[in-house]
Amino acid sequence: MSSDLVIVYHRQPYEEVEEDGKIVFKENKSPNGIVPTLKSFFGKVDDAAWVAWKEAEDTSNPGFERVIQIEDSFGKYTVSRLPLTKAQVSSFYHVTSKEAFWPILHGFKEKYNYDPVDWPTFKEVNWAFAEAAAAEAAQGAAVWVHDYNLWLVPGYLRQMRADVRISFYHHTPFPAADMFNVLPWRGEIVDSLLACDVVGFHIPRYAANFVSVVRSLRDVGNVPREKVDPDFISDGSALSDRTVPTAIHTEDRVVRLGTTPVGVDTDYIAEVAARPETDVRRDEVLAAMANRRLILSVGRTDYTKGGAEQLLTFERLLERNPELASQTKLLHISVSANRNMTAYAEIQSEIEQIAGRINGRFATFDRTPVSLISNAIPFEELVAYYRAADVAWITPLADGMNLVCKEFAAARTDGDGVLILSEFAGAAMEMSSAVLTNPYSNKSMLHAIEMALAMPEAERRDRMAELRRVVEKHNTRAWARDQLALLSPKDFGKDASKDGTAAA
Repeated sequence: MSSDLVIVYHRQPYEEVEEDGKIVFKENKSPNGIVPTLKSFFGKVDDAAWVAWKEAEDTSNPGFERVIQIEDSFGKYTVSRLPLTKAQVSSFYHVTSKEAFWPILHGFKEKYNYDPVDWPTFKEVNWAFAEAAAAEAAQGAAVWVHDYNLWLVPGYLRQMRADVRISFYHHTPFPAADMFNVLPWRGEIVDSLLACDVVGFHIPRYAANFVSVVRSLRDVGNVPREKVDPDFISDGSALSDRTVPTAIHTEDRVVRLGTTPVGVDTDYIAEVAARPETDVRRDEVLAAMANRRLILSVGRTDYTKGGAEQLLTFERLLERNPELASQTKLLHISVSANRNMTAYAEIQSEIEQIAGRINGRFATFDRTPVSLISNAIPFEELVAYYRAADVAWITPLADGMNLVCKEFAAARTDGDGVLILSEFAGAAMEMSSAVLTNPYSNKSMLHAIEMALAMPEAERRDRMAELRRVVEKHNTRAWARDQLALLSPKDFGKDASKDGTAAA
């Protein structure tokens, strides 16, 4: 079946579980995150498809189901599954994507590892994704490619299907030329992205950085710019820009640049927050706190998330204010991204050591200042934690967006609570009413947590009201609307310079 919309993303859009000896496909447990958000688009087109990979022992096995039909609450759609061997997955994803691309995208040049990269395998896998998308796409279809591990798909797909409309969305930060150009494959990557009709980013800074990379490698002339929506200007953030580039003109096409921050499903979160069982669990947490104040930190165990730096700040807080050891608790939820990768194993070990040291120094018989959870917890329980917390402490060193801080605000239907947010998270552009902090500065981090704990109720509520307004306005529905507008056929081929008010 030919599809009007083809989404290309490395993960399958469901969870595979075994029941009674048979593999069944179930919807993802959490309503947030990229997979459920992308699946929400399926209800807006008649025929849709998803392209992903699946590990296979034998890629030539005739019994491997390459194409399956799925029907769930999001509608009916086709899933094309690319069989990749364990070695291919390791090379394409764990090595090239995570050891070479990931540190550069997040500005950690010292963690970049070029030596083990097998570039031919990365190209081979991207070509397979492009072939699958080309096979699924109807004439003139929209093909929406997601994230950096599929950078080469647009270029390959354009060679195969000149008729399709191609959009690429980055879910990570995009660095400026002096960082990105560390990658020796920069020319191939940029040329592939310039084969798109649309290249999308979370915030204006990432789009501007992309333009700097393109200009360092290709002559594209003037780039039109327009003023940034006031909701995306944050004077307290290092990532704020006043204007945003809107298009790049090449010899072959106009590549539109979209800046559309991913949001959360605010309606669903409010519904979970209103459930009686959520109140019960929140009350259990509060009872266990025994009048202590709860500081909540949630994130993946990744060196970009700043978990160790945050724990060290908490240790300094207790050194400076010893009485807080019995008056507060830090619930640090740090779920391992990939326990088999050395970089993640090291940060997990560091987090465990610091948490253990803090408890060894400051715990009493009945009170432990840090509780560390390294396992994933159900979303419904997480909402109860959000509602019980006095402070949500979200301080990544670098983050393309960060949805946890938006979930926290959406869950606080009571209008209370304080959000501390890193100025290096893309979400800081929208959430400037949070207590913004610099996670690279000990003084800034310490000041932020002390300010949050001392904040008067009136100020807490004023800040939270603004956070909730922005999160509701720029939720998943808004992202879907803006993305569909960019993918709309009537918008392609126009002179994008008409969109801008200034040239750079």
